[in-house]
Amino acid sequence: MKHLFVNRTCLARLCLVWASGLLISHAALAEDTRQRATLPAAAQESLRREMVDNLLAINEVLTLMATGKIKEAGDVAELKLGVSAQGKNRSLPFDARPGPHMPADMHALGMDGHKAASEFAKAARAGERDRALTLLPNLTSACVACHYSWRTR
Repeated sequence: MKHLFVNRTCLARLCLVWASGLLISHAALAEDTRQRATLPAAAQESLRREMVDNLLAINEVLTLMATGKIKEAGDVAELKLGVSAQGKNRSLPFDARPGPHMPADMHALGMDGHKAASEFAKAARAGERDRALTLLPNLTSACVACHYSWRTR
């Protein structure tokens, strides 16, 4: 757990350094051409929390892969990111569940991410290191596509 804390601390510092070097004008912010997904406030908060959890899970998978713990990386990918991870918000009130409020294309990107994580997990759990490494970038491809295309504010 300490290792994860160090990673979060380093990441936070890196983001602060990076952000402090940027000069974002009001006009630049106005040029955001991503599609807006209008979700209830509670669903936005659930989605934000889920995205932060996903970043931590991806970091955990990368750390496990880097230390040669391929099967463990597969377990984490499936449990926290894969198809098995779907339905985390099922017990929340309807307005707090992001999925039902997302546009279909946005939701499809999320589903693609879950499927890609499961495909990676299958290879990693089988000990297929080279195949898992080949599939590893797919863990973030759907994330990138969604964040590049959609916004909630």
